[in-house]
Amino acid sequence: MLKKIVKPKTVAVLLLLPLAVVCCKKEEKKTVTTEIKTSNDSIKTVKTEEKINYTDFNIFSLSIISSAEKNTDMDIFISVSDIYKGEQPIPAAIMKNQKQMTYEERQHFELDAPSRKKLLNGIQLTENDSLYIYEYGSNKLQRMPISQLKAVAYLSPYSDDEDLDPDSYMMGFQVATHQKTTDYDRYNNAIAYFGNKNPFVDNKMKAVKWQKADAAISKKYFTQSKLVQGKTYQAQYENLTYYLQDYLQEGNIVDRKLVVINDRKEKIAEKTFSLAGSDGGEFLPLYGIDADEANIFQYTGHLFKGKPPVIFGFIAQSFGCPSISFLDQKEKDFPINCDNRH
Repeated sequence: MLKKIVKPKTVAVLLLLPLAVVCCKKEEKKTVTTEIKTSNDSIKTVKTEEKINYTDFNIFSLSIISSAEKNTDMDIFISVSDIYKGEQPIPAAIMKNQKQMTYEERQHFELDAPSRKKLLNGIQLTENDSLYIYEYGSNKLQRMPISQLKAVAYLSPYSDDEDLDPDSYMMGFQVATHQKTTDYDRYNNAIAYFGNKNPFVDNKMKAVKWQKADAAISKKYFTQSKLVQGKTYQAQYENLTYYLQDYLQEGNIVDRKLVVINDRKEKIAEKTFSLAGSDGGEFLPLYGIDADEANIFQYTGHLFKGKPPVIFGFIAQSFGCPSISFLDQKEKDFPINCDNRH
């Protein structure tokens, strides 16, 4: 489902991060309702000497855009339009001459120097900052100086090609071009950050591999609900055991509740993922149960320096961008900027 590539006439964009599918902007209804409870025995964070400022912290998904000429030729792109304030910095000549331009010329272009500067100023970055791409599925980190990245615009797939304005474009930075279909998979299970320090913890993320849990687990760790209790699953990360409970309505899973237990059998975190009120959202397959290694969506572990462990990848959303959740009630979710618009 997530590996589908939409044809280019609509300026196809596919979010590679398995936390998201094509969806609307963040102010729309949220699919996931998250409720976190922790005991005083909080999970220890990964120690680090490097201090990361998480005020106004922004992370991004990576997108691929298929070539107008070849369906097997892909561009890797990061849109920053979600955090840019004000009118999108499109070169004046583009808007003025769009009627005389070909579709390919309007679809994708590099920003001129004034527009590039306006974009950087609008997202509070400088040419001295860097792009960090962490492929948490394979523990690979790329650092790219912003000064070496092209600032580009791609036409949104939801734009009216007959009546374009600056907001018709996704603005951001080009990571790679002319990637073959056999090469761009490296950007699955990846997340991006722009700044002057690497915020990512090295080699502490792990795919969550589930297995069926004993029926007694459901009675021990999960409360009764108006919904019908379904199957129960479990997984392991370091000294933590994760239990996941399905809740059904008319035979369909509408809630999944996660409980995390430490090695002293104490409940240290509790979260609920729900489809209530969603429009087209659905639960993603569970690795080890109904998905193989080619379709891993749930990941957990220490992802950010100085922060508690995270977990994510339970719901494919139709509206809004996904979030990364912490196993600590004191920490707010980190939304992932994904520039999804209808």
